[in-house]
Amino acid sequence: MSELRRITVDLGFRSYPIVIGSGLLGGGFDLAGYVQGDDCLVVSNETVAPLYLDKLTASLAGKSVASMELPDGEQYKTTDSLHQVLDRLVESGANRDTTVIALGGGVVGDIAGFAAASYMRGVGFIQVPTTLLAQVDSSVGGKTGINHPQGKNLIGAFYQPGIVLIDTDTLQTLPERQLKAGLAEVIKHGAIADEEFFAWLEVNIDALLDGQPAALAHAIQRSCEIKAAVVAEDERETGRRAILNFGHTFGHAIENSLGYGELLHGEAVAIGMSMAASVSDIEQAARERLQQLLLRAGLPIEPPAIGAERLFDAMSLDKKVVGKQLRLVLLQSLGDAFVTTEFDEARLRQALEAAG
Repeated sequence: MSELRRITVDLGFRSYPIVIGSGLLGGGFDLAGYVQGDDCLVVSNETVAPLYLDKLTASLAGKSVASMELPDGEQYKTTDSLHQVLDRLVESGANRDTTVIALGGGVVGDIAGFAAASYMRGVGFIQVPTTLLAQVDSSVGGKTGINHPQGKNLIGAFYQPGIVLIDTDTLQTLPERQLKAGLAEVIKHGAIADEEFFAWLEVNIDALLDGQPAALAHAIQRSCEIKAAVVAEDERETGRRAILNFGHTFGHAIENSLGYGELLHGEAVAIGMSMAASVSDIEQAARERLQQLLLRAGLPIEPPAIGAERLFDAMSLDKKVVGKQLRLVLLQSLGDAFVTTEFDEARLRQALEAAG
């Protein structure tokens, strides 16, 4: 087992640790100490459960562990999947001291977290993310929820976990496409808040693509540090936290327009970041650095041919829209993002027209 890396999400009495290391599942970390009662429900999916459920159970010695598997994919982030988890809790007679544990990627974490927030108005919740995207982004910060046919993540709740346990060994079984999708969120963190980290990524992107453990551990740690700091400042996204959605207004609209599951979330966000950079009033050199890093990570930067009007209509349902005014997360420079309703409409129109 490697040396543990610990980060605290500072939210007062609801603060919690992010623990990062290898060999944490299978008994390498006493996760049972973070379970408030005797009973756990592990929510996973049909891909991850066969790989890691037994190892997770070994980290919960002395607890009564039940489990369930959901279908794998963004297209299953629905009310039906949510109801499956809630039904399992009801059928098992789960009480307020039950803990729901999410074992999987962002879809599993979002559904399980929303179920934990909803059941009996809130039961214990633990995140054990197994994809790079979930480890660096969706497992941290307490956003939970499901998609609606008209928009992504429109139904949900802010509900913080008791711990985020990141075993970097799980990335050894992650498909290459999923690894690249996760790198989109890593690149995002550098682009919005840390130019030095962005420059580190430019130097180390090949090591990350090769799955080198030291490089991945650093990228995960720095991404979690950035997100934890922003969440601590603005937990419920009333202000600064919205910068974490850089690329997401475009990206979510692309996902919705294509149909969930056609593109991976990170792939859509990569396109969205490229589009947001084209709207931003930044130097061309900075815009090209971002786009080149995304391309080197094996990510797309051009929107699919879904039509400018359709894409704009989907963006109008974005959660950052206030008073029917579209708000965008743009860059002032690499490492410095902001949220605004004042942007160059001609640039936005040009970006949208790239979608046909």
